[in-house]
Amino acid sequence: MSASTSRTLPPEIAESESVMALIERGKADGQIAGDDVRRAFEADQIPPTQWKNVLRSLNQILEEEGVTLMVSAAESPKRARKSVAAKSPVKRTATKTVAAKTTVTRTVAATAASTVESTDAVADDAVAPAPAKKAAAKKTAAKKTAVKKTAAKKTAAKKSGKQDDELLDGDEAAEEVKAGKGEEEEGEGENKGFVLSDDDEDDAPAQQVAVAGATADPVKDYLKQIGKVPLLNAEQEVELAKRIEAGLFAEDKLANADKLAPKLKRELEIIAEDGRRAKNHLLEANLRLVVSLAKRYTGRGMLFLDLIQEGNLGLIRAVEKFDYTKGYKFSTYATWWIRQAITRAMADQARTIRIPVHMVEVINKLARVQRQMLQDLGREPTPEELAKELDMTPEKVIEVQKYGREPISLHTPLGEDGDSEFGDLIEDSEAVVPADAVSFTLLQEQLHSVLDTLSEREAGVVSMRFGLTDGQPKTLDEIGKVYGVTRERIRQIESKTMSKLRHPSRSQVLRDYLD
Repeated sequence: MSASTSRTLPPEIAESESVMALIERGKADGQIAGDDVRRAFEADQIPPTQWKNVLRSLNQILEEEGVTLMVSAAESPKRARKSVAAKSPVKRTATKTVAAKTTVTRTVAATAASTVESTDAVADDAVAPAPAKKAAAKKTAAKKTAVKKTAAKKTAAKKSGKQDDELLDGDEAAEEVKAGKGEEEEGEGENKGFVLSDDDEDDAPAQQVAVAGATADPVKDYLKQIGKVPLLNAEQEVELAKRIEAGLFAEDKLANADKLAPKLKRELEIIAEDGRRAKNHLLEANLRLVVSLAKRYTGRGMLFLDLIQEGNLGLIRAVEKFDYTKGYKFSTYATWWIRQAITRAMADQARTIRIPVHMVEVINKLARVQRQMLQDLGREPTPEELAKELDMTPEKVIEVQKYGREPISLHTPLGEDGDSEFGDLIEDSEAVVPADAVSFTLLQEQLHSVLDTLSEREAGVVSMRFGLTDGQPKTLDEIGKVYGVTRERIRQIESKTMSKLRHPSRSQVLRDYLD
């Protein structure tokens, strides 16, 4: 084995003695039979669930070493599968003969178009009995079209003298196709070859295939996808729960164990992977339960798809915590986790002003008690009656009721036509009333006219003391520094000036603005 290959051998190959011996024998013979590979896997006690991954690694190594893996194509009862043996002689005879990749076909392709079409008909007859290779037949048809175009171009360049020999070669190619057909049917009869499929394991739910033509309604598309997974009965739920529990235990062992034997580690990884598949199966089979519960919470501030997504988080938690030994169905247990996840999400996201979750629970409890008392009493209960029922003070009840009020947008349309908004009906308390603005302007004019009857110092002291100039009243010390006198002198000037302003000859014009 080459140095590059030996350095990159996967552990599942390097630890298997029979597989390593099979690779060495294949290097000597140039090819390996599929039955030998199966026997080698059984000799090394490789679990069947790991055959697909090990076979992929083995196929890559054989390609690097130039060894051909001869595998028969097993017929699938569900759908056509892709065979691992990409280099199988049977498949080459059935497809590559027509695809202009062999010498015989290239020779036949050089003849007239009628000769190529006859060879295509023979190839079609050879491929028709194999229903398990429908996908390969489609690719072959595409290659036939390319061969026909190439044959049309090469016909003019070939000499007519070689036509007899080329027709003879074409007959030989047809015989090879028929021989390949017989070998293929014999291999299908044995049905012991390895088949590489992209499908999940048999215990996985039906796959959700994304197809073209999705509708514009995401909810409808989602419901259509989850409806493809069949529901589970009680026995299937218990079986999946056991596998999930084993998988979680294996993951815990892998995470906490310092050193594990390679064989034990490989087995734990297999169990953990099986647990993850079982978890996904149980999740996908119960997605419709989340939808049915989410419908009850629509119209409360969150979109329907958002409610479904939050409920799916609760479903995941329920799958991890489900105890099958209790004897009840999974849906009974998961309902409470889904409802909790949805209600918590609504409390955290539905309101414009976020309220803590514990306060939301108090608000909901108060609303339930209030509805019940309304039915019993026939009227709205008072805060005192609610406080007695909830074991809290009336002030606390009023405060909780304020918290529970939903904010309303000022842009909410009003009326049937919606031509006005709710904000149009709310008075602007900070807006200036025109009458008040005119009155204030007249007051300023009258005040300045009264101050003009005083001396410059007296008018300046009163203006700075009451902030008539800039709206900021000043202290006696600040005014004293401006005029260079003591604060006591400023107080005397202020007292004398106010006495003058109280005289009826000056104050009478200002009294009318006191009202």
